[in-house]
Amino acid sequence: MLKLYTDAATRGNPGPTGLGALIIYEQNQIQLKDNLAMATTNHEGEFDAAIMGFKYLMEHFAATETILFYTDSRLVSDALGKNHSKKFTAQLQTLTEYLDYFALVVTRWVPEKQNQGAHQLANQALRALEDK
Repeated sequence: MLKLYTDAATRGNPGPTGLGALIIYEQNQIQLKDNLAMATTNHEGEFDAAIMGFKYLMEHFAATETILFYTDSRLVSDALGKNHSKKFTAQLQTLTEYLDYFALVVTRWVPEKQNQGAHQLANQALRALEDK
């Protein structure tokens, strides 16, 4: 079983955005961070952070894995639950395709205070972008 936590940090909304993903498996951690130089909204960033995390999982883990996916974005969590998003159709479609790769994915919304690992990674990615 793998745990995936994702988050985005945006300065300005829209503005530069940092992405963070924390993967926990067998008492190990994988920390991922990236940034989007183009101005995006925080909602777009939340989808992109989840896509980044699932893309990594697809490239490094078997399709038979069970994934516990944690996000502090109600928009992402609700969109996955309903399989619908008015404004983020393309990102939802990509994310859904990635989730469908795995045998079982359980998505759970968590408060920001329970998502600090991914939150810190997203902020680090944003600071690195601003320092360029």
